[in-house]
Amino acid sequence: MNRRGLALVGLGILVVLTGCLGGSGPSEKQLQADADYDWNTSANGTLRLGGDSYTAVYEVHNTSQLDFYQRDMFNNREPLPIRAVQFRYPNGTVVNATAFDSSTNDERIRLELPNRTGKLAYTVEQNGKAVQTATFVDGSYEVVLPPKTNVGVPILSNVVPGGYETKPIDGQVHITWENVNSDELIVEYYLERDVWLFGGLFALLVAIGISGGVYYWRQIRSLQDRREEVGLDIEDDDDGLDDQGPPPGMGP
Repeated sequence: MNRRGLALVGLGILVVLTGCLGGSGPSEKQLQADADYDWNTSANGTLRLGGDSYTAVYEVHNTSQLDFYQRDMFNNREPLPIRAVQFRYPNGTVVNATAFDSSTNDERIRLELPNRTGKLAYTVEQNGKAVQTATFVDGSYEVVLPPKTNVGVPILSNVVPGGYETKPIDGQVHITWENVNSDELIVEYYLERDVWLFGGLFALLVAIGISGGVYYWRQIRSLQDRREEVGLDIEDDDDGLDDQGPPPGMGP
C-alpha cells in the first residue's frame, strides 16, 4: 500500500475514533423522559445508586445554569448522558425538561435553569457496582447505596474523597460528607454476599498454601532421611589430621 493509501486509512480511523469518543449529548426525548425523584434531601448533592442507573438531586442557590460532563478513557470531557431532567421550585412545583433551555458541545451539556433557586434532578446510566462523577455543586454530599450492599472492605470497595461517614438507614447504607472539596466523587461498593464469597476464597487459598507447604516440607524431610540412611550426611570428625602434629619445623 502506498503512502496515499496509508494516509486515507489513517484518516478513516481518526474519523471513526472521533465519532466514537466524542459525546453528542442526550436528545430532547431523553431529557424529557419520565422519572420519580425523592426531593426530600438535606445535602447539597444527593446520589441514589440503583445498579443499572442512579439519580442525582442538587440543591441550587443563586445559580442560573449548570454544565454537566464526564471523562472519557483519555480523560477528556464529554457531555454527561443525563435523562429525565426535572426542576423543583421552592414552593414544591415540579417541571420537566420543557422548562429548560439546553445546549450541547463536545465537552458538556449546559442547562439553563428555570429558576435561580430550587432543586435539579436527573438520571444517569450506571455501569456495574461503581459510580464516578464530577461534583457539580459545592457543599455537602450524600450517596445512598442499593439494598444489601456496603463499603468498607478495601479490596472490594473504594470511596473518594475520604473524610466520609457511613450509616445504615432502612436497610441501605448512606455515605455522607459534610463538605466535599474534591472535583470528583468515586464510590465503588460490593454486595454483602461478596464478603462471604471473598472470605471463603481467601480461606481456600490459605488452606491450599498450607497444604502445599506441608507437602513439600515432608518431601524435604524424606530426602534428608534417605541421605542419612546411605551415609551421605554423616560427618567424620576424626579424619586423622589431629594426630599428625604440626608440620615439620613448626614443633616445639
